[in-house]
Amino acid sequence: MQQAMADDKDVLRDVWFGRIPTCFTLYQDEITEREAEPFYLLLPRVSYLPLVTDKVRKHFQKVMKPDDVGEMWFEYEGTPLKWHYPIGLLFDLYASNTTLPWSIFVHFKNFPQQDLLHCPSNSVIEAHFMSSIKEADALKHKGAVVNEMQKKDHKQLWMGLQNDKFDQFWAMNRKLMEYPTEEGGFRYIPFRIYQVTSNRPFIQKLFRPVASDGCPHTLGDLLKEVFPAAIPQNDGQKKYQVMIHGIEPMLETPIQWLSEHLSYPDNFLHISIIPAPSD
Repeated sequence: MQQAMADDKDVLRDVWFGRIPTCFTLYQDEITEREAEPFYLLLPRVSYLPLVTDKVRKHFQKVMKPDDVGEMWFEYEGTPLKWHYPIGLLFDLYASNTTLPWSIFVHFKNFPQQDLLHCPSNSVIEAHFMSSIKEADALKHKGAVVNEMQKKDHKQLWMGLQNDKFDQFWAMNRKLMEYPTEEGGFRYIPFRIYQVTSNRPFIQKLFRPVASDGCPHTLGDLLKEVFPAAIPQNDGQKKYQVMIHGIEPMLETPIQWLSEHLSYPDNFLHISIIPAPSD
């Protein structure tokens, strides 16, 4: 396969090193031996909560008896936060228009089984992450790239994410972003669209990056097909914000470019559609 990816290295770096200032507070019904101070952390947008919150656990366990410490989980404004969603997606979906730092409650009891998956170890996150990469590659290249990789290559992707090593990750991920020049893009774009107001976890459909006439499809084209309500009406009134990595990309942006540059490490574009704030 030919290298056809635009080398917008700066965009890739900005996405990778995006951070969210966060204040973790122990929920008031937890039993402590002395007062628990809040804990502040810069959370990497592209990572997953269990990978980056060891310090949070240790901080709060200092003031608790071991018997009072169950599986740790997080909540924002009454919503349990799904650990298998990337952190940046959780923030865009639930907290886009709040003032920083992001205020998250920490729980060690009453695990909400109906809302959250258990995460007993990092190997569970790794399995989830690798299955997303494989699903994305099935859409992009019929799985050809992932299947050509060796186990150590899969490991390099995972370790790059787990240890926050941009170069290590992208040395391998680059291969997943290639396509034959004459095709103008991937077979299909791996994307998921999320809304807070929906009962469906997300919307996902087959969508090609290039139209049958050879014109590149844009973010606007994708929304017209999958979520037309997000397109501003003729009266200019904007009902929704369409967020990827904390920004609202222009609707004219080619979807292939977005897929190459603004996908999360799992190779999906995670798009949040949230109600536009009323001034």
